[in-house]
Amino acid sequence: MGKKLALNVVYNLGIIIAVAIGWWGIQHTQYAYVLGAVFIIAIFISLKIKLMKEVKELTRKK
Repeated sequence: MGKKLALNVVYNLGIIIAVAIGWWGIQHTQYAYVLGAVFIIAIFISLKIKLMKEVKELTRKK
């Protein structure tokens, strides 16, 4: 369970950093950075949802 918690923290940090990069890209009209940030955010959110489902399944079994 500790590994899943650490993975969740990494996903949260990745989302926060990608949002910051996207915000910077919007302010400096660097839309390639914005596109990359949106792509990374989408990946991290989908992985986070998958992780949440795994944790929910583990807690139901106990």
